[in-house]
Amino acid sequence: MANTFLTPSIIAKAALATLYETCVMAQLVHRDYEEEFVSRVGDTISVRKPAVFTANEFDRATGIQIQNASEGSVPITLNHFADVSFSVTSEELTLEIEDFGTQLLNPAMEAISQKIDRDILSLRADIVQRVGVANAPITGVTGNAIHPYDDPKTAIDARRVLNQRNVPAADRHLVVGPEIEAKWLSDPLFHQADTSGTTDGLREASLGRRVFGFDAFQTQNIDAPTAAPPVGQPNTEIGVGFHRTAFALVTRPLVLPQGAANAAVESYKGFGVRVVMDYDISKKQDIVSVDCLYGVKTLDPHRAVLIHGVQAA
Repeated sequence: MANTFLTPSIIAKAALATLYETCVMAQLVHRDYEEEFVSRVGDTISVRKPAVFTANEFDRATGIQIQNASEGSVPITLNHFADVSFSVTSEELTLEIEDFGTQLLNPAMEAISQKIDRDILSLRADIVQRVGVANAPITGVTGNAIHPYDDPKTAIDARRVLNQRNVPAADRHLVVGPEIEAKWLSDPLFHQADTSGTTDGLREASLGRRVFGFDAFQTQNIDAPTAAPPVGQPNTEIGVGFHRTAFALVTRPLVLPQGAANAAVESYKGFGVRVVMDYDISKKQDIVSVDCLYGVKTLDPHRAVLIHGVQAA
């Protein structure tokens, strides 16, 4: 039997489930979220950075040395306001929530999750450490062009860079695009490292539980090259290996609009969405507007390394 009219609260709860399951980068970086703190676009939030301590040599004669937790903080502006609004008919609003989600809500939330991931990935511009060589094929012993950075050895180089920076071994992630993933999956060295799977919410994006010290994932939100390379040169994708604390995502729930009685805000595990419904009398149709507020920032550029992969021209 058909459901009663879907309410903003019902839609928001279903939207959160889709958002939580489809984000990749958003679940791999440092998160700061306060459900009680309702914010507006342009607000600046002071986010605490993870504490830093120094290990001292213990001297029994002088005793222990008490350290202050040097957490520090960084300001992050809530300047990203992702919105998807669409019209629905009365018939669509009487669908079961599963059918409504399949036809309308899931595609809308996937668009928002892609935007969030792309905005986090834009922080790669802050990273100066890199491994691999962009647009630099070399010639093998047979005279054929080969691309050494197409293979998983690049991940080993990325691990070396982070080790040299004394980056903690836990919570390291590696994210690449479709081109690098395709070449890595065909490499026997990768399969030697890819020895176990994952069952968490990122399972569809996972390349394997541990790859040379990283949890590895693929995302289509790593921008593909937009311009054709010179003749004889390869095109590139730029992946990134990083510790969770290299980047931050800050989310805050939005205020309910004063003039809209049919609205709801829902939150789940650090994600918050607002759903506002209104009626367009000129076209005699309902409007469903889904939005969320967030900010992104690099916390420590030394805890990340760019990974150049090569796509044959």
